[in-house]
Formats: sequence, structure tokens, C-alpha cells
Amino acid sequence: MIQIQDLKKSYGDLQAVGGISFSVPQGRIYGLLGPNGAGKSTTIGCISGLIEPTAGSVRVDGHDLAREPAAAKRSLGVAPQELALYEDLSASDNLAYWGAAYGLRGAALKQRVREVLERIELADRGKEPVKNFSGGMQRRLNFGCGIVHRPKILLLDEPTAGVDPQSRRKLLDLVRELASEGTCVLYTTHYMEEAQEICDELGILDHGELIASGTLEELRGMLGERDLLRLAGRFDAARAAEVLGVFEGLELVAVEASSLTLAMPGASRQLPALFGALGEAGMEVGETTLTQPNLESLFIKLTGRELRE
Repeated sequence: MIQIQDLKKSYGDLQAVGGISFSVPQGRIYGLLGPNGAGKSTTIGCISGLIEPTAGSVRVDGHDLAREPAAAKRSLGVAPQELALYEDLSASDNLAYWGAAYGLRGAALKQRVREVLERIELADRGKEPVKNFSGGMQRRLNFGCGIVHRPKILLLDEPTAGVDPQSRRKLLDLVRELASEGTCVLYTTHYMEEAQEICDELGILDHGELIASGTLEELRGMLGERDLLRLAGRFDAARAAEVLGVFEGLELVAVEASSLTLAMPGASRQLPALFGALGEAGMEVGETTLTQPNLESLFIKLTGRELRE
């Protein structure tokens, strides 16, 4: 649905995006992460057609954005970081304006406005001017304006910035629902827990370069990050070392009579085999604690800085 090939954008001597490539298929959520100034918003701008790339290609729903801009943009929905709302108009009128801009008319437009108001939980406030809305309500409406024309591809630039927890939860649920219905989603956020929760794949930008891309599991493996597994029970140190030595990448960190600590990649997938090997050797496993590297620790390791720097 989205195919980016060697995308570059420069402003004079400043290179904002330096030749990045990635793709996002139908029904998937791709999280684009990076520190401030990494090139996330510039990339979104190039995909939406608001910014002209210096080099490279952008294909949207099979259409080359440079050669077929109108066809490409018809498939796009955008919820920008800066609210794109008319505050003196009502929520319904804002949705109707953006729906009409994408060709909806008459009864179909009115029906779609009602559907979106229900979906973003603003049906009871549809006739009120937007200036009366809270920040969370405005964010939900901003999101609604991006989906009113049923886009195949949705670009979300910091869609939950500055909203209350209830509105954030609602927006995240909406994103997941749309992806499950087949929408292709490109998602930027400053919130690591959001990206880890909802994104199927992740791309990490730094200084305009895509320094890593893949699932969270793939990123962990790329960096050699291992899960830490702590087992409580009854163990024999020498026997444990012998039976667990057949597991690739496993390191025994500590062995005591009542506890066993080991590090290995993908430990969660190996639990049945680990338990089976220990059980066959006459050792008992009770309580299990698994600690995995999180996205924030991986991000800092890749970029050397926190996301908000």
C-alpha cells in the first residue's frame, strides 16, 4: 500500500531525509520513531504530497505520487500533528467539509458524517462549535476528519499528543480497528508504550537515516538483545548446565539450589522445551519470571539518546 524507495529531502545543505526505503502492506501498522528533528514529519509530508522530495519515489496504493498525484492522494487520509480544524464550525460541519473535499455529496456525505461522529464518540456534540471542545475531543475530531472518506491508507503524525488518557485509549482502539478492517497505517509517536502496543513493525529514524526496521522481536535479535528468565524451584547446578547447553544462545547467568537465571533470545517461545528438559533431568520448576528488552531500551541503544531529546 505504501512503498518508499530511496526517499531524500534536502533544504540547501541540510539533509532532512537521507535516502530511506520501507513499505507498509494492507492492514498493518508501521510505527516511525525518532528523536525530534530525525525526519519523521518530513517523511509524512513527502508521502502526503505536501512536501516535494529531492529524490526517490513514493508509491501509494500502486500509484506513483510524482506521476499520478491525484490518484495517489484519493487513497490517503491524514491526521496531522497540528490540528486541521475550523474552530468556529461545528464538529459535523468540519467532517462535512473534509468529506466534500474528497468527493462525498448529499445523503452519502450526511450518513458518513453521522457514522464518524458515532465512531469517535462525539455524536452528542456534533452541532457544537469546535472551540468549545476539550483538547482530547479536538484530537478525536481531527482523527475523524482523516477517515471521513474511508481512506485505504492513513497517515497519523503524533495523533495522541497532549490528550487525556481516556481519549488516548479511544484513539488507539480506533487505529487497531481500522487496521483490522484492512487500512494501511503509518504512525509516528513520542510515546514508546504506544508504539510497542499497537505497531506491527517499527522503523527508527535518526538524522534522516532509517537505522533499523522490523518487528520488535526482529529489532531485539538485530541488537543481540536477550530475554532474562528467572526460574524458582529445585535445581542441580552441574545437571542444569548439561541439559541446557543444547539450547542455542542460552547463557546460564546464575544457578542456585532454589533458583535458576538464564539469558537467551526468544525465551518465551522456548519455555515448553526448557521446562521439558529440566523436568526430564529430575529438576522442578515453580514460579517463572520473564523480562524482555523493551522498545525504549532498544531505541536508546540504537540512537544513543531518548526519544524526547
